[in-house]
Amino acid sequence: MDSSRAAADTQALAWSLRALAWAHRSQWDHGTADRLLAEALRLGRRSGDGLLVAHVRMTRHAVRQEMGRPHAARRDLEAALEALLHAPEGDERSLAEARVRIQQATSDTNAGRMDRAEHQFRELARNPLLTDTDRYKLLNNLGFVVAQRGEYDEALAWVEQAVEVAARLGPAALAPVLQSRAWIRVQAGRLALGLRDFDEAARVYADAGLPLGEYYAEYADTMADLRLLPEASMAARRAVEEFDAAHVPLMGAEARLRVAEIALLEGDLEGACAHAEQAVSALDRQRRGGWRDRALLVSVEARRLAGEAAGSELATARRAASRLERAGSLPGAVQAHLVAGRLAIAEDRVAVAVQELARADRLAAGGSIVVRMRGRVAAALGARVADRPAQALTACRAGLRDLAAHRVSLPTMELRALASGHGAELGEIGLGVVLRQGSPARALEWMERTRAAALLTRSPAEPARNPRTRERRARLATTAGQGTRDALVADVDDQVRERTSAWSRDVDDFEAPPAHRQVVGLGPLRDALGDRVLVEYGRHEGALVAVVVTRSRSRVVDLVDEAEVDAQLRALLFALRRLANPRAAASAEAARASADLRVRELRRLLVDPLGIGVDDELVVVPDGSLHGVPWAALHPAPVATAPSATLWLRTAGQSGSRPGGTVLVAGPELDGAQEEVAALGELHPGATVLGPRQSTADEVLGALAAADLGHLACHGTLRADNPMFSSLALADGPVTVQELHAAGAAPRRLVLASCHGGADVAFAGGEVLGLVSAMLAQGTDGVVASIAAVPDVEAVDLMVGLHRRLRAGDTLAHALHTARAGIDRQTPGGYVNWCTFGVHGAA
Repeated sequence: MDSSRAAADTQALAWSLRALAWAHRSQWDHGTADRLLAEALRLGRRSGDGLLVAHVRMTRHAVRQEMGRPHAARRDLEAALEALLHAPEGDERSLAEARVRIQQATSDTNAGRMDRAEHQFRELARNPLLTDTDRYKLLNNLGFVVAQRGEYDEALAWVEQAVEVAARLGPAALAPVLQSRAWIRVQAGRLALGLRDFDEAARVYADAGLPLGEYYAEYADTMADLRLLPEASMAARRAVEEFDAAHVPLMGAEARLRVAEIALLEGDLEGACAHAEQAVSALDRQRRGGWRDRALLVSVEARRLAGEAAGSELATARRAASRLERAGSLPGAVQAHLVAGRLAIAEDRVAVAVQELARADRLAAGGSIVVRMRGRVAAALGARVADRPAQALTACRAGLRDLAAHRVSLPTMELRALASGHGAELGEIGLGVVLRQGSPARALEWMERTRAAALLTRSPAEPARNPRTRERRARLATTAGQGTRDALVADVDDQVRERTSAWSRDVDDFEAPPAHRQVVGLGPLRDALGDRVLVEYGRHEGALVAVVVTRSRSRVVDLVDEAEVDAQLRALLFALRRLANPRAAASAEAARASADLRVRELRRLLVDPLGIGVDDELVVVPDGSLHGVPWAALHPAPVATAPSATLWLRTAGQSGSRPGGTVLVAGPELDGAQEEVAALGELHPGATVLGPRQSTADEVLGALAAADLGHLACHGTLRADNPMFSSLALADGPVTVQELHAAGAAPRRLVLASCHGGADVAFAGGEVLGLVSAMLAQGTDGVVASIAAVPDVEAVDLMVGLHRRLRAGDTLAHALHTARAGIDRQTPGGYVNWCTFGVHGAA
């Protein structure tokens, strides 16, 4: 460039300035790039070289587009085409014109005008003059646009061509194309391959020294579609930080919209509204109508859910739906029509609601699973508001079948459980229909259709665990008590990779479960129950309902609002925490009085209306927050719980002891653990005993895998935000639920004498995840565990009493019931243990 200045070579200097500007743009220094291009444009005009002016304009288009100045950018493209009219005819001019057209199509994509963009890309893909740099960008963009229509096989075919071309050009070209292929593969249900592509894209980005904003943004989209919402939120916020730091408002506004959309999914209505309004403001300044409409819909939906929607917002949503539909933005248009339909229902405008919801249903048919589920919800809502219950139920069944087919493509229990959240609303709508029909059998069948489906497929054991896991466990063992919970997953990169390590095995290694689960019928259920009574709870429009099944009859019982039960449950758990660590006699007495009151109230709300006898042994199938209820404290006879009646029946049908005998484990730094295990060892001569120093993860997992009875006395750490990372403290550090599940460590019966061992976390769609559910899913027939923190020394007597009855041949439910009766409930610790331990499964 200096030599060009010295030689007064105007054209050479302009080309050099353009190249330098592009280098600044690649580092997101858009301000410098824009200034350099302004000078290059002045020189190009002075030279009269139309081809040069066109290329400078094209470069400035890209810079200004990323600066959030789309109209100025588009004017540059129009001016570039005009400049080419003054360039000599030939291949150079034709190639430059094709490049301008590619950029115009890309602008259409960014603005949500997908149909126009796709048509332009397809025309240009046949141009033989394109260079590899032009071609990989075009193919990549075409693949993305086609994927937006749900045509994933064709989209992947285009992107595979883009990968082949980009690989010849180097990491800066390859990274974004791998990222696109990753996103499309995940959307198409090819999860393991997609996650590998994301990992490879991250490596290539790092090798090329490129910023990671786009990587985090795409990852956020993928995690959100998988309903891994904490990870999605972290990734989206990281993308915002990256783009803001680099002063890239165009991409920053899109990332802010992602944050808002994820907050809405998480139920953070205030945060969703705040982030959406920031995105609306930025996108309005950038005049990006399609993106602005998407952000506007998030804020409208957040206000609707908060009960704050204004009367004008129905018209706003309908206009947005029309614009998005005209632009060819299928997912956005479906969501907009659905939001408009919901608003019309709230305003009792039935005809408008039916029209908008029907349109959402029709448009969704060709979309991804997420889009199709929205269409099914729209169809069900439309049928319900039009008083066509049979059609509503048909839509719900169809949507849940779609979801089941999608679930089978997911290689882990966790992902299958989270995916069920896409069908939560369909499950509730369908339940409302069958409840009005008044049939207990149909109500139970529908509840089971949407209850714990992810747990019914056993995953193959992986004894050779990921070395990264062992390294992490060893690291955590050296930092015990120093923020271990926070250290478990330090940031979004570690969290995503830790969590997805189990998903990345070869597709051929994954045996998909059947798409259509066999729901338990009343006949087999009654045969297995015998004299026991099964109570399965459900939720509909904020109220609780129960189906009660006995040997001779079944009935539906309407209960109270769920919020009333939740309030009592929160107060009980707070009182139990105070009792577990009493600071003074007066405090303990107050906590005990509160706990007694809450237990009585929960019994009144949840058990008394059922009309069951005080001596009836119960099998309870909770739903939602009811998984946290201490059921054994609410009923005077033996009680067992299960995630679903179908899963309980499976545990009841498995019999026979296992060859591994009894395994007793005492974890480190637990005062009562050694005393407890020593006492139990006297009851179980010949048991495998692993003390605090011997209880390493490999030893414990190996011993438990074939055990008939396992007993773990060790510290437990609850991760309510990520139950698969809840953990038990062993000699070489925490072992997570994910590791236990992956290793297939599932004894026939398991006693967890640890804090929070039974505190499984409920997820939308009737799913539950945690240590108990992981054990039941892998083949354990019965688990004893606590829903809260427990005083370990006081637990010794309870555990000895429990094992004494097990040696006498009792089931877990009967053994725990008898052992609980011997507890001194007058002591704070005794009361906590009496209240919080429960049985899961039929063994």
